[in-house]
Amino acid sequence: MKTKTAFITGVTGQDGSYLAELLLGKGYEVHGLIRRSSSFNTSRIDHIYQDSHDLNPKLFLHYGDLIDGVGLSNLIREIEPDEVYNLGAQSHVQVSFSMPQYTGQVDAVGAVGLLEAIRSAEVNTRFYQASTSELFGCTPPPQNEDSFFRPRSPYAAAKLMAYWCTVNYREGYGMHATNGILFNHESPRRGETFVTRKITRAVAEIASGSKKRLFLGNLDAVRDWGYAKEYVESMWMMLQKDQPTDYVIATGIGATVRDFAEAAFARAGLNWQDHIEVDQKYFRPTEVDALVGDASKAERELGWKARTHWKELAELMVDADIEADKN
Repeated sequence: MKTKTAFITGVTGQDGSYLAELLLGKGYEVHGLIRRSSSFNTSRIDHIYQDSHDLNPKLFLHYGDLIDGVGLSNLIREIEPDEVYNLGAQSHVQVSFSMPQYTGQVDAVGAVGLLEAIRSAEVNTRFYQASTSELFGCTPPPQNEDSFFRPRSPYAAAKLMAYWCTVNYREGYGMHATNGILFNHESPRRGETFVTRKITRAVAEIASGSKKRLFLGNLDAVRDWGYAKEYVESMWMMLQKDQPTDYVIATGIGATVRDFAEAAFARAGLNWQDHIEVDQKYFRPTEVDALVGDASKAERELGWKARTHWKELAELMVDADIEADKN
């Protein structure tokens, strides 16, 4: 059988690194898009990196950017991928309020550029768009594929454009294009500015005595946190379906930021109240109070179901950060 080829934008991110591992394990040839930088930014994939001079390499990295439509078109024509996973984004909600135009260019216009690159190249490619639970904004939970979208940030608004363009290219051009509406998913590879990793890194540093306090924003925000390593499995499953459609991926269990912090500190034998202070600068201009997903469609049609829930996730992330802090 012909080896399948996949192209991943955002390959150096949390999801991209786990997805690359998964696809390599399934025998894929994997191509990843990385941004040019004067410093190395590939730490999440260093353990699977293969030099192009190695015997029969399966992982290839290409410099590029989602806002460079010409470069994307050239890569699609060159690689002719069977599957494209668009995971690249300016993905920090708080940052999107400071950089709204850039967020729109990357997350919205960038996704359209990739869709158009696939369409114009006339390659038989299946496309996955990384959508987000932030699309639902202030719509009451539980949220599923039929819930109303009420974006409450430039990030969510940009992702909404990408979502609907994916649907339009599916319906207008017959493309195998799918939106995965993933609720919050975390891991030890999560960026350290995201609240869950910010908490677990602080726990490790406080436990070692190198830090005393942690400043957070809205402790009452409710989120549905799952394990990123499991969530990328659903991405692959979606593109194996004969007919493309859109799926919510979630655990169905919500917890507050306070709950997550309490569990994380308790894992290290600490009381969160002794170390956390609320700082108003970490509140969003427009808050999203509660996101809890209903992934029954994914369970029914894909056979996918979350195995790790928020408390276990908090504990495994703390364990990983404490271990990393020793090295």
